[in-house]
Amino acid sequence: MATIKRALISVSDKQGILELAKDLNKLGIEILSTGGTAKLFRDHNIAVIEVSDYTGFPEMLDGRVKTLHPKVHGGILGRRDLPEHVAAMDNAAIPPIDMVVVNLYPFEATVAKADCTLEDAIENIDIGGPAMVRSAAKNWKDVAVLTDASQYADVIAELKSTGTLADKTKFALSVAAFNRISNYDGAISDYLSSFDADGKRGEFPGQINGRFIKLQDLRYGENPHQNAAFYRDLYPAPGSLVTAEQLQGKELSYNNIADADAAWECVKSFDNAACVIVKHANPCGVAIGADTAEAYAKAFKTDTTSAFGGIIAFNRLVDKTTAEAVSKQFVEVLIAPDFTADALAILQAKANVRVLKIALPSGGNTAWAQGRNMHDTKRIGSGLLIQSADNHEISPSDLKVVTKKQPTPEQLEDLLFAWRVAKYVKSNAIVFCGDGMTLGVGAGQMSRVDSTKIAAIKAQHAGLSLQGSVVASDAFFPFRDGVDVLAEAGATCVIQPGGSIRDDEVIAAADAHGLVMILTGVRHFRH
Repeated sequence: MATIKRALISVSDKQGILELAKDLNKLGIEILSTGGTAKLFRDHNIAVIEVSDYTGFPEMLDGRVKTLHPKVHGGILGRRDLPEHVAAMDNAAIPPIDMVVVNLYPFEATVAKADCTLEDAIENIDIGGPAMVRSAAKNWKDVAVLTDASQYADVIAELKSTGTLADKTKFALSVAAFNRISNYDGAISDYLSSFDADGKRGEFPGQINGRFIKLQDLRYGENPHQNAAFYRDLYPAPGSLVTAEQLQGKELSYNNIADADAAWECVKSFDNAACVIVKHANPCGVAIGADTAEAYAKAFKTDTTSAFGGIIAFNRLVDKTTAEAVSKQFVEVLIAPDFTADALAILQAKANVRVLKIALPSGGNTAWAQGRNMHDTKRIGSGLLIQSADNHEISPSDLKVVTKKQPTPEQLEDLLFAWRVAKYVKSNAIVFCGDGMTLGVGAGQMSRVDSTKIAAIKAQHAGLSLQGSVVASDAFFPFRDGVDVLAEAGATCVIQPGGSIRDDEVIAAADAHGLVMILTGVRHFRH
């Protein structure tokens, strides 16, 4: 393992760089640097050689060319274990450079600004930085490459302890460097390919470059014969499932994670204290209440059979009373923004229950700020479907009453609740609700009338009356038969998108049954 004698430092983000340079000076390591970084070092009395003095070639083209020089790249790329490389470097008077500390122009931060222009973006595409990083990462056995301030402290600690860096350290730094370059180039490609030939920027780029970081390997996938791993977005939305802190319990499985995401996305859409219980990707019980305990009791009542081994999510702090109620049942995963100490003490008795704490984002008007994805994806054979996420919200002013009968304020409140739940139920979705809770959920059937019948049967099995209930349908009724079934079950109001060629027939059926029917004009298919 060779001793590090010379380091080249050129950083856009100056976080922690002064401390690093001072430590390198104390270790007797010579520092080379470029314009702005070199000036910062001189201002703080840190010994530094400017790259332009080192190469004998001045920076030019407004700094676009400063490190693209054989004395720089030869010093980085030359292999110390090959005599011919060493001889060539000696003949050309190229000293070895043993450490490269580079972070890149802030392209991602620049294009994230609302007022960013194409010209701004182009000027923030780094050329020399990625070239040095790639050179150093390729020659990792001889050169340590640092691309992030989070790496500085550990590298200095190892240098102080051993006088050098182990191969495993340099290889890990190399992998991190190539990942950084990949992410940087991917961001540039995503941004530039979103412009068409006329210079107009669209929502979907001509090329999409997904970038994900592995969180963990999983025991298996949906079934034991499938392998699986869990990844997160490079820049995850705040308050999303991947930001969860697991407080206790067994390792999450593939199915746990998929169902937990369904429960969490649904529960955080409510303003009131809410509870969502999910089984096999569908809500089997949803309710709002004065507190989490009441919300849980109502949600559980919807379908006590399906709730067995379910995923439970709350959008409020879970207290002792709620924890006591939940712990009486078999639960796979429990999710909330936080838990009281008393609640955690109770849950610890159920050591296998996976308890997840997810901090909800504070404020923000965009879907991203609310912890939601901006786009949804679905993998198909050798391809990918991408769409804007279904983040549409409705308000009472968006609703159109199309029947002779008008809803009461209480019915309208339940209709909006039912509509919110239906958005998270697999299509075809039919949801009976009343008093801020689900009464029967019909999900994933090939015909809407079958979903309606199943939802009514579910309520019957749970011993819940549907008299006076409201119903949400995620898409229009293609025939009147679905309306006939829900009216026969005891429903008095229905909310649906409308848009069928038989809307007149469906509305007439509602009037014939004395129902309230409201159209939203928005469909919520969930496949």
